[in-house]
Amino acid sequence: MKRAILFTIIILQLSASYAQKILSPSGIIDVNFELTERGVPTYYVGYKNKPVVKPSRLGLELNGQPDLMDGFEVVKTSTSSFDEIWKPVWGEVKNIRNHYNELLIELRQPKTDRYMNIRFRVYDDGLGLRYEFPSQKELIYFIVKEEHTQFAMTGNHTAWWIPGDYDTQEYDYTESRLSEIRRLMPEAYTDNLSQTKFSDTGVQTSLQMKTDDGLYINLHEAALVDYSCMHLNLDDKNLVFESWLTPDAQGNKGRLQAPCHSPWRTIMVSDDARDILSSKLILNLNEPCKLEDTSWIKPVKYIGVWWEMIAGNRPWAYTWDYPSVKLGETDYSKAKPNGQHPANTQNVKKYIDFAATHGFDQVLVEGWNIGWEDWFGKMKDYVFDFMTPYPDFDLPGLNEYAHNKNVKLMMYHETSSSVRNYERHMEEAYSLMNKYGYNAVKSGYVGYIQPAGEYHYGQWMVNHYLYAIKQAAKHHLMVNAHEAVRPTGLCRTYPNLISNESARGTEYEAFGGNKPFHTTILPFTRLQGGPMDYTPGIFVMDLSTWAPNRSHVNSTLARQLALYVTMYSPLQMAADLPEHYERYMDAFQFIKDVAIDWDDSKYLEAEPGQYITVARKAKDTNNWFVGCTSGEKGHQSVLKLNFLDADKTYVATVYADAPDANYKTNPQAYTIHKGTVTSKSVLKLRAASGGGYAISIFEVTNKSDVAGVKRLKL
Repeated sequence: MKRAILFTIIILQLSASYAQKILSPSGIIDVNFELTERGVPTYYVGYKNKPVVKPSRLGLELNGQPDLMDGFEVVKTSTSSFDEIWKPVWGEVKNIRNHYNELLIELRQPKTDRYMNIRFRVYDDGLGLRYEFPSQKELIYFIVKEEHTQFAMTGNHTAWWIPGDYDTQEYDYTESRLSEIRRLMPEAYTDNLSQTKFSDTGVQTSLQMKTDDGLYINLHEAALVDYSCMHLNLDDKNLVFESWLTPDAQGNKGRLQAPCHSPWRTIMVSDDARDILSSKLILNLNEPCKLEDTSWIKPVKYIGVWWEMIAGNRPWAYTWDYPSVKLGETDYSKAKPNGQHPANTQNVKKYIDFAATHGFDQVLVEGWNIGWEDWFGKMKDYVFDFMTPYPDFDLPGLNEYAHNKNVKLMMYHETSSSVRNYERHMEEAYSLMNKYGYNAVKSGYVGYIQPAGEYHYGQWMVNHYLYAIKQAAKHHLMVNAHEAVRPTGLCRTYPNLISNESARGTEYEAFGGNKPFHTTILPFTRLQGGPMDYTPGIFVMDLSTWAPNRSHVNSTLARQLALYVTMYSPLQMAADLPEHYERYMDAFQFIKDVAIDWDDSKYLEAEPGQYITVARKAKDTNNWFVGCTSGEKGHQSVLKLNFLDADKTYVATVYADAPDANYKTNPQAYTIHKGTVTSKSVLKLRAASGGGYAISIFEVTNKSDVAGVKRLKL
């Protein structure tokens, strides 16, 4: 369903100032645009008659040309409405409504005869605004020195933030008032190559905030294409955020050619935290799917040769004989194996067998290819060829072994951020995947970007990531990019971008641990732009019991199950070792059962930093799964199952923290309860400190299946 209504207003007599207002479809959000007497474009945002963003400046500063900051006049304005229902290839829901009112302001700078448009799209859950540069004589090629989009806050809000950084989002979140950010900001990371933290008050998006009167505000960006990633610099005295773009090697923030436009700058707002989690604003602001055939894109549940290296300190490298490796010149047939290389044929077969037995789709193998002896931190151009396996990894044999068991292998391409090297080998590497039946690649970008001086989040790398996705699509390959720029909804346009990392994931549980409230914040922040390959499912929390690692996973086992529901992704890994799962097969059953693609999602409870409870309906079924993740305080739920069909009976299995469970002292204490439920059932469940619970709810199709099963009472 689509409808569009267009209205055009011609400004017949230009005055020194101009103002126009536009409302969201239901009228709960209002956006006011004003051109000041000096010709400065500004805007204001309100929600239910409350100010959300005070009058804030818009504009761009250019390098070598007059700025696009002031001296404008309004040439024309247009308003329109749009309403459609579209179907994602995969997602949290079966259908997504894209309903907005739009205001387009066409501006001219008389002194330079240059034109710049500002477009607003206003939804009931927020808005997007962007700069557009039409074809024109006086502005064709131009360099952005800085974008000066402001977000003036109405008070000293509580915020959940990570520090500004051009190369990584892998930080634990801090909860504080805006005025406290400078004091709590970690010291800038510096070395002989760069200093990537740009100010004492700079933070990354998606930024989640809460006002004292109960409004939830989220700042982010959508459809980041051919532009630099946006950070936010805070004037902590006046409580005004301003965009701060990632620079290139020359310090510039963007090289553009008209006609073109910026990404959308997004503002979500609601008085209910659940609305932020269920918002599809970021996806809606991206273009529709550009792939004609998407039948080959399938959600993936996988295991992998990974955690034994991350937490077990086992090597990716085959040998220690080569402190210096040159691609194509090192003869591994003469190398002495180190005897600890997990990516070997026999070990991988063990994972394939486990995947086949328990219904997993794929097995990831890291460290299968030559070059790992000398890959990190050397700024080498030639590092990996993504083609040549180590002597102990039988590439064709393992693929045949896996396919005979209805399992695929998942390719791993660690680029070591030598991007030229990856692009020169990409066609051959993707063709190799086609040859052996791989259909998904996990790519990595660890280290400093080459060409030297570029950053992970700059325009040059933003273009590379999209190039890799487009090239992969030509080969019918799905991409799971790690250490890439944070996602901004491009998975709508290119749904083979099936997941990203781009945040602090489970691997940090092996490096000292994540804060217990980490997974109650990520769905409000990082996951706003797209799904995350968080790699949940760790069952053995004390790593010292099996590895030379004294770290502790800051979670209960029950919460690890819940993350398959609360941390949405169509790509989900069971990250622990097979032998650990074999010790807890009753709990492992939930990971086997849980779906990874959904017809519906309902956010039942939410408060950033404290708890999130989600119910999701599995694709093309009447089965539901529920997950709850809590912070250090724990959480008490009174869970109404009124989202179930009223005329049906279900069997629910509840995997919950035991009464004495605690993420620090007793993380593996859990209970399992099973019984029948209906839409009238109410369950009282307690999530422990750093804990949670998970529930599978299966529709009863044959009454004999529930003979002897009692009604569930908790």
